[in-house]
Amino acid sequence: MDDSPDRPLDGPLARERSHLAASRSALRAMREDVEALDISDVTANWVNAAVLERQIEERIKALADLSDTPLFFGRLDYLHAPGAGPAAGAEEAHPQSAAAYQSLHVGRRHVHDADGDPMVVDWRAPVSQPFYRASKKDPMDVALRRRFGYTGGELTAYEDEHLSDPAEAPVTSRLLQQEIERPRVGPMRDIVATIQPEQDEIVRAGLGGTVCVQGGPGTGKTAVGLHRVAYLLYAHRERLARTGTLVIGPNRSFLHYIEQVLPALGELTVHQATVDDLVAHVAVRAADDPAAAVVKGDARMAEVLRRALYSHVGTPAEPVVVVRGSRRWRVPAYEVAELVRELLDRGIRYGAARDALPQRIAHAVLVQMERAGEAPDDRVQNAVARSTAVKAAVKAVWPAADPAKLVLRLLADAGFLAAHADGVLTEDEQKAILWVRPARSVKSAKWSPADAVLIDEAADLIERTPSLGHVVLDEAQDLSPMQYRAVGRRCTTGSATVLGDLAQGTTPWATRSWPEALAHLGKDGAVVEELTAGFRVPTDVIAYASRLLPHIAPGLAPVASIRENPGLFEVRTTGAGTADVVAACRELLRREGSVGLIAADARVPELADALTVAGVGHLGPGEETTQAARLTLVPASLAKGLEYDYVVLDEPRAVVDGEPDEGTGLRRLYVCLTRAVSGLIVTHATALPEQLTAA
Repeated sequence: MDDSPDRPLDGPLARERSHLAASRSALRAMREDVEALDISDVTANWVNAAVLERQIEERIKALADLSDTPLFFGRLDYLHAPGAGPAAGAEEAHPQSAAAYQSLHVGRRHVHDADGDPMVVDWRAPVSQPFYRASKKDPMDVALRRRFGYTGGELTAYEDEHLSDPAEAPVTSRLLQQEIERPRVGPMRDIVATIQPEQDEIVRAGLGGTVCVQGGPGTGKTAVGLHRVAYLLYAHRERLARTGTLVIGPNRSFLHYIEQVLPALGELTVHQATVDDLVAHVAVRAADDPAAAVVKGDARMAEVLRRALYSHVGTPAEPVVVVRGSRRWRVPAYEVAELVRELLDRGIRYGAARDALPQRIAHAVLVQMERAGEAPDDRVQNAVARSTAVKAAVKAVWPAADPAKLVLRLLADAGFLAAHADGVLTEDEQKAILWVRPARSVKSAKWSPADAVLIDEAADLIERTPSLGHVVLDEAQDLSPMQYRAVGRRCTTGSATVLGDLAQGTTPWATRSWPEALAHLGKDGAVVEELTAGFRVPTDVIAYASRLLPHIAPGLAPVASIRENPGLFEVRTTGAGTADVVAACRELLRREGSVGLIAADARVPELADALTVAGVGHLGPGEETTQAARLTLVPASLAKGLEYDYVVLDEPRAVVDGEPDEGTGLRRLYVCLTRAVSGLIVTHATALPEQLTAA
């Protein structure tokens, strides 16, 4: 590794710096070429011009050179030129010399010179894969792998591995460790320079299949999911441009924390949302008690909704009589009933079947017309389908349905619920979800998040939900079966990447088994991968938190930290009040990096006041940390998915007691204990949970 101040001016580091400067100039030229495009005479109309202009704007943004982000982070020297090079059709697929391919710089995006030869190769290109996968055992035709160290955007060091040299023993990369342990201020950053082989296998998995990643704290599962999106957009850009991609997170704070990762990789078109955003058919103004939420989130509610919806389909009591000029055409009630049964037996959506019924009745009329010697065409059939008699018959037999009104009636009408939940929900379960004070209208109803999911299910029974090409679902362990179904509807014809940790489930309906969860998602054929190598949480911290695993997820293996730095870890008994907690925060703020003060939700107001009185500035979850504001006060309920260089965890017993039951409380505590990247101080005046103190 070379990072000494006395390097020769013409040495390897100087040459690499020269290549970096030339690559930045080439990227700037690529951007200027796009900015100079004249589209005034290449589009047929203003709509096409607007679309093309937007595409050009996105391309310009994607070619931005971020001054504090390394343009390339590695280099591969091949023993032989890699034959065909990058995949055909990709951005790098143009003629190059063999010599140009023997030494390749790997970076966040492709950069080429004026002749079209690559100066930086996209990390997602097949030719870059050995940077992540090559080893002494399988060098993949790579003679040398070089990693680069940066300070800001300045190249300051390099480190070489001679993979094809049997005499050189494998060594742990110091630069890799430094990058993993680098203090973090601000939103989550990409891990493109530090992706490990087991992570790369998941990132590059094909688009056709769904992948579920079980990963403990610090294993990088969120980053893997985001980099998988970036890879799929590279490998299948045209297809996903048509079908769309979506990242689903647990809350707005989490989405804000991860929102810069994909843009840093040059991907600007991926949408982000919470499950609540997906099902926002009504305004949510209430919360269910745990018992009601568990029943409403149960997959059996889908059958209750289906029964309730199709109970509206009736049996015709009268024939349909259509008047055309001087003739009257009569479709008997039994024949209409047969048409209704045929549509029910087909199992198509309620709304699609209702739309098809007028045409079926009209067709029966046309058959009679043809038998009478007439020659009606499609226009006649459409006119019959739109006739008053047919419309009235359809309205009586197959009335229009509103999903919110359907759910409203189920929750407000005990008799209606009982009729359609019979044999599905017990009487106690029915009582648990019935509203004590029934609302009179959809607008006046106080809907809960679980109610909104039920409405989404009902809406899909009526009209099919559009499917996306790929969905990433993070922190999936906290979803109810009905929420899984809501997400699954968004990728029925696409695939998904499911990310989670069974040990971090903190809802009353938290996932206990990935196969069961994937079945609710509609992806029961998905592959489940487990990440057990911890890159983020220090050894002493994860070992302490893992004391809880036998009590919260006995089947899971603890995370094995690969961090060389053991990190700071202390458990401090404090006096009553908040003075010692504030002092611990001050202590950690003297170090480099972000600091999180995590506490039971009920303790947050008191701690906020104490920090303010002490003159210690602090942010709330979702607010971006800066060098001037590095302390975030985090309620335990919002800690999931977030990370800080240093954490002060206040009163573990209060975190456990703040949940409805001890099991959920211990899982919440496990989450809070594993948010630290470099150090953790646990402060407590009351006794610690016995699960932490037991040997």
